[in-house]
Amino acid sequence: MKRKSFEGDVCSIARALDVIGDWWSLLIIRDALSGVRRFSDFQRRLGVAKNILSTRLRTLVAHELLEQVPAEDGSAYQDYQPTAKAQGLLPVLLALGQWGSEHLFEQNETCAMMIDTLNEQPLAKLSLRAQDGRELSPKEIKIQRRTKQSA
Repeated sequence: MKRKSFEGDVCSIARALDVIGDWWSLLIIRDALSGVRRFSDFQRRLGVAKNILSTRLRTLVAHELLEQVPAEDGSAYQDYQPTAKAQGLLPVLLALGQWGSEHLFEQNETCAMMIDTLNEQPLAKLSLRAQDGRELSPKEIKIQRRTKQSA
């Protein structure tokens, strides 16, 4: 089955999923943000086929989530370094991880979670907040088409 592209879709969620919506891409970004740099290391950690990994890495580089840089050890290899755009996905990965920990693991079952390096404690659960800082419930949120304003 041919994959549908959401490249021109008005929905920002659909466009994001067009780039990072398969599990391999998010797991590659997760590992890159954790310090994995080499093709062989991604393949070993993820257990993904070389052709799939190659395709995903090319896509992530094309969308400027990863950049290829000369290997730090001076070898002929290229490393994959996460960009600021990839680092912007950290809250998305945190939200997915927190949801997974809450809903997909039994009580006292071991799971991976993001922790604060200073005090070695799990990060606070993400919350939905208005621009004025108020915490919002899902009932207080809607999706609406608007023109993007410059940041």
